[in-house]
Amino acid sequence: MENFRKVRTSEEEMPLPFPDLPPDVVEMKVKEGSKIRNLMNFAMAQMELKGRRQIVFSGCGRAVTKTITCVEIMKRKLGGLHQVTKVRYKTVLEVWENQDPPPDSPAQNLTVHKNVPSICILLSRDPLDPNQTGYQPPEPQHEAGEGTLGSSTKGLKRPLPPPCEELLPKKLQVQVSDSARGTGTTAGQQD
Repeated sequence: MENFRKVRTSEEEMPLPFPDLPPDVVEMKVKEGSKIRNLMNFAMAQMELKGRRQIVFSGCGRAVTKTITCVEIMKRKLGGLHQVTKVRYKTVLEVWENQDPPPDSPAQNLTVHKNVPSICILLSRDPLDPNQTGYQPPEPQHEAGEGTLGSSTKGLKRPLPPPCEELLPKKLQVQVSDSARGTGTTAGQQD
């Protein structure tokens, strides 16, 4: 493969795996190079400013973890969202071109069909069927006085106790014998 370079990549278009979605549902197609900040700005504007009730995040291959990250951020920021997750495989076609073709012959192309993992996550303000596979209910809301989502201590480490005096370093005291003083060497010095 060292003589080949990737010329084109295309994904198989698949319908969303969620029945009964409104035709104008927003689908956030997360790619490997997508910036989470840009994705979240657009998605949050759709849910908060435009009042959308549902949004779908989808990604495949190396974008799967980024897709999950976006969903978790949105769930924390908005709260009360129902979730349905569907995992499947998607076919990706890669076309590779030979960089060093034999003389007097046309350039050779190689087409590779890859099955890569894909994820689709539906977030909804409205309740969803809890019996369907991949359903997750909203996280419970915090009680008054426990703090807000931004100041939650969930996942934080316990603070360290104050140091005990016996664990604090003490000055190192070195006693020099009289015979060492007379020879002109002191402790820690070498001839």
